[in-house]
Amino acid sequence: MLRGQRVFHKCSFKTLEFIYSVLLVVMLCVWVVLLASTKKHGLTFTSINVCSVIAAFALKVPLGHGNLVMFVQVCLYFYCKCLWRCLKFVVRKLTGQCELQRICYNTKPGAARTMKIEASLKGSKCKRLQTSVNVHPDAIEKTIDDIMELKRINPDINPQLGVSLQACLLQIVGYRNLIAEVEKLRREPYDSENPQHEEMLLKLWKCLKPDSPLKARISKQWCEIGFQGDDPKTDFRGMGLLGLYNLVYFAEWDTEIAQQVLTDSLHPKYREITKKELSQLSKAEWEKKKFDKAIGYSFAIVGINITDLAYNLLVSGALKTHFYNVAPEAPTLTHFQQTFCYLMHEFHKFWIDEDPLDIMEFNRVREKFYKRILRQLQNPEMALCPHFAASESLINM
Repeated sequence: MLRGQRVFHKCSFKTLEFIYSVLLVVMLCVWVVLLASTKKHGLTFTSINVCSVIAAFALKVPLGHGNLVMFVQVCLYFYCKCLWRCLKFVVRKLTGQCELQRICYNTKPGAARTMKIEASLKGSKCKRLQTSVNVHPDAIEKTIDDIMELKRINPDINPQLGVSLQACLLQIVGYRNLIAEVEKLRREPYDSENPQHEEMLLKLWKCLKPDSPLKARISKQWCEIGFQGDDPKTDFRGMGLLGLYNLVYFAEWDTEIAQQVLTDSLHPKYREITKKELSQLSKAEWEKKKFDKAIGYSFAIVGINITDLAYNLLVSGALKTHFYNVAPEAPTLTHFQQTFCYLMHEFHKFWIDEDPLDIMEFNRVREKFYKRILRQLQNPEMALCPHFAASESLINM
C-alpha cells in the first residue's frame, strides 16, 4: 500500500515537472516577444522586468512543492497584470477591432452585452474609460465621443458602435442612479405629520379595501391588511418610505391581483395535491393533512419584507440581468416597483406551494425563495416578466 502511494506521488510530481517546463518555455517565449516589441509598440519596461524576474526565477530555483506553489502564484500575477493585456493587443491587431467593438458586434443587445461592456470599461487601465461608467446622464454623448477618440475609432465608418455604446452606458449609469434613488427612499422615515405620507397611506387602504371605509386614522382595522398594530407608521421603520411606495404601487396599478393576494393571505388555502403526491401519502398522513389548517401571513408586513428582498437584489447587482434585458435605456424607479409586484405575486404562490407548518417558517421560505430568484437571474437572458397590468407598458418598451 505504502509503495503504491510512493509510485503515485512520484508520477504526480513528474507531471508537475512537465507542466513547470511547459510554463517555463511559454514564459521565455513571451519574454522574447515583449523584448522585441518594446520599441515598436511602446510597451513599458516594467513588463519586461517582470518577465525577466519570472524567467530568472524559473531557471535558477529548483522545483519543489513550495517553489512550485510560488511559481504558479507568480504566473497568475503575470497573467493578470501583463499577459492578458498583451493577448488583447494581439487580438486587436488580428481582428482590427478593439474589445468594445468585438463585444458590440458579436453580442446581442441586452444584459449579456451591457455587462460585458461594463466589465471592459471598469477593467481598463485607462482612467478615462474606468470613470466613464460614473458620468452624469447628460454627459454620456460626450463620453461616447471621448471613447471613440481614445480607441481611434472612426464614427463615420462605425456609426452603429456609438449607438450601442450609448444604450449600454445609459443602462449602466441608470442602474447606479436607481440604487441612489431607492436608497434615499429607504432612508427617509415615515412621518405622520407629513400630509403626503398620510395621503399615500390612506390611498393604500382605499385600493385594498374600497368597500370598507376606515373609521379612524389610528385603528385596529389596519390589521386587516396585514399591519401589526393600530398605527402602520411603526412598521415602516426597516424600509422607510420605500416599503410604502411599493405597497401603494402594487395596490394601485395591479389592484385585482393585490386584493386577491390579500384575501388569500387572510383565508389561506392549500395547494391542490397531485395524484402522484396522493399515492405517496399513507392513510394516517392523508387524514392529518385533511384536517390541518393552511397558514396565512400578514400582507403588509410581508410586502415590506419583500421590499427588503428586492432592495438586496438591486444593491448586490443581481437585478442587472433583469433591468438590462427589460429597460431599453436607463432603469427607473417604476421598473423597480414593477419588479416588486412580480416578486410579491411569485412569493405568494411559492408560499402556498411550500405549505409551511406555521408562520415561524417564514424566514426559511423567504430564504429559499430568494435563492431561487438568484438562480434565475444568473441566466444572462433572464427577464422577470410578470403577466399583469402593472408591467405591460414596460414590457412593450
